[in-house]
Amino acid sequence: MIADESRFMTQEQGGIPVFLKVLSFMVLMVLVFTGIANLLPQVEGQAPKEVKVDLGTLTMDAYIAMGETLFKGKGTCTLCHNNLGRAPDILALNMIDTAAERLNDPNYKGDANDSESYFHESMITPSKYIVPGFGKAGDPSPMPMINKAPIGLNDIEIGAIIAFLQAKDGGQPTVSLPTETPAVAATTRVAEPPKPAVNAEEVLTKNGCTACHSVLDSVASIGPSLKAIGARATREEIRTSIINPSAVIVEGFAPIMPADFADKMMVKELEMVVDFLAKSTSEVSTESASESRVVTEKKGEK
Repeated sequence: MIADESRFMTQEQGGIPVFLKVLSFMVLMVLVFTGIANLLPQVEGQAPKEVKVDLGTLTMDAYIAMGETLFKGKGTCTLCHNNLGRAPDILALNMIDTAAERLNDPNYKGDANDSESYFHESMITPSKYIVPGFGKAGDPSPMPMINKAPIGLNDIEIGAIIAFLQAKDGGQPTVSLPTETPAVAATTRVAEPPKPAVNAEEVLTKNGCTACHSVLDSVASIGPSLKAIGARATREEIRTSIINPSAVIVEGFAPIMPADFADKMMVKELEMVVDFLAKSTSEVSTESASESRVVTEKKGEK
């Protein structure tokens, strides 16, 4: 037996020892799998840094800057309000003049009377007035209420965005600086990885998927419905659509999903979402997921 092993270690085939060929193959496989793993988003799970707002020293300039950060970040406003035509391109419009035009529109049936109240109403109750040319006749606005889940901005954060919209084109903000911290601390988050999710439902919610797609308990028409995606696409197609959203654009929808969307997820989170969506083969499959989880939790309490 020892002699056989010795021959294996020393016998040459074409001038290269067999064991070196085996070792080279193993190293090659390690490099290949490492390369594949690096193609997927690799994000270290860290808690988001909270930026505390000192209301005692808060200036209007700082409040406006906070609003811009929220508009482009946590508020996810630029997801739809851009130059792709899905919603008005807010950053390209003079919003004070635009607000005046909206309020003078005979079709306006809201309760606002100036730019501040109009911006606030548009964020809290977006279906009160749908800008002509956007949305579908008879349907509620596709824009979610930003003070509700999954976005969930508090009053101070909403005020900051209003201040930014009023000031971005040289206007004078009319919103007052906050003096009292709401029940939810007056904080905003910088663009850093969120805490690792425990399940696919949490990934979908915290990444704002429910704001654009009909999935879980949400009904949204900005993006294609995901409630039966597993019956229409393979696991690889679902994964590709998340990692490279522009690879395939569903007819009737604009290519507004951010190209770096998957970079916000850990590999584990991405695979949880892919697995969850791949198993969603009917319109009720995703809706029943929450109920199933509740039943499981109750069984665990017994």
